[in-house]
Amino acid sequence: MEHLVIRGGKPLSGTVRVSGSKNAVLPIIAASLLPNSPCTLVDIPDLADVQTICQVLIHLGAEIERSGSNLVIHPPEKPAAEAPYDFVRQMRASFLVMGPLLARTGQATVSLPGGCAIGTRPIDLHLKGMHMLGADIEYGYGCVRTIAGPKGLQGERIYLDFPSVGATENIMMAASLASGVTVIENAAEEPEVVDLANFLSAMGAKIKGAGTKVIKITGVTKLKGVKYSVIPDRIEAGTFMVAAAITGGDVLVENVIIDHVKPLIAKLGEMGVIVNEENGGIRVVGCTECRSVDLKTMPYPGFPTDLQPQIMALLAVSRGTGIVTETVFENRFMHVSELKRMGARIKVVGAGRSAVIQGPVNLSGAYVKATDLRAGAALVLAGLKASGETTVGNVHHILRGYEHLVEKLRGLGADIN
Repeated sequence: MEHLVIRGGKPLSGTVRVSGSKNAVLPIIAASLLPNSPCTLVDIPDLADVQTICQVLIHLGAEIERSGSNLVIHPPEKPAAEAPYDFVRQMRASFLVMGPLLARTGQATVSLPGGCAIGTRPIDLHLKGMHMLGADIEYGYGCVRTIAGPKGLQGERIYLDFPSVGATENIMMAASLASGVTVIENAAEEPEVVDLANFLSAMGAKIKGAGTKVIKITGVTKLKGVKYSVIPDRIEAGTFMVAAAITGGDVLVENVIIDHVKPLIAKLGEMGVIVNEENGGIRVVGCTECRSVDLKTMPYPGFPTDLQPQIMALLAVSRGTGIVTETVFENRFMHVSELKRMGARIKVVGAGRSAVIQGPVNLSGAYVKATDLRAGAALVLAGLKASGETTVGNVHHILRGYEHLVEKLRGLGADIN
């Protein structure tokens, strides 16, 4: 099985460009089923998850052409109504085709995605939204089927019990072609939700309030294809920022939106890392020995759960005791045991929702396994700092979310193969 070999101890330096956002492009590709003409998507990362969602659309009848970092998606005149289990089991984001299919065809059958390594991510809020828009819900043979009523989807006021990003996006896509006005209350505020709303608006949708807790969608009868460039990946940007900090390096991170990484900038500043806006990017200069901090993951604009494993690797080599509290996913400390193999002093407490990290320690190379995407990124960062050789297994998890990671790290001086 493919793995990464890292010989650590080298400060990173130079410039790295962040790719388009994985978490933004997946719903945007799904939304490309909604218009009646082709869409051209710009700055699309070449990732396993992107390939999977494209395969879903091809199965549904779309034609897709890739040229460099651009995708041209020709939506089918009559999309198939079922997304098969083979794709949904690979990536939960495949469930995002439900809203567009229901809006376009009046029905959608999608395999139930099941659990996830970092915790359960139930689809009940997705289905609640579709039901509130007037769809009947049927279960059977491991699938869920949604069927619009005789009058099609109808706008409604929908309150989400939790600000789910996926549910907000799915409902927003379905409501774009529904009759009347839909209001999503307690909506997710993440930048990826705003990017999807901007894409839908460019196609002719009428959406107000994206990026706030209340989103208003006035349905239209049709949407048209457009050319659209996705936002930069804030989690990739944050990962390279932490990489500079943990190695005591000096890195300019380009193609990043400053507002999207403010929670990380604040924490790095507390730890003694120098972070400055420079030439349209962010320059990060690590310190000899960072100070430990406490943090709690929260939905945006709080500290992102997708950067929690990476910052934990940095805390392991920082001076003092830091406490990380995870509030988004119930099983997102699987990287702890792997970091401990490298010498980290970490104890999980509070029914598994908090971790106490005591530092600094001198990390040493070891064989470790990535248990999920962001855990894998944390192990790579630890390997960049550690003495000796670190081998990271299960690298397929990492490749789901980082485009050309090895090449980008090598460009900053890392010894990684």
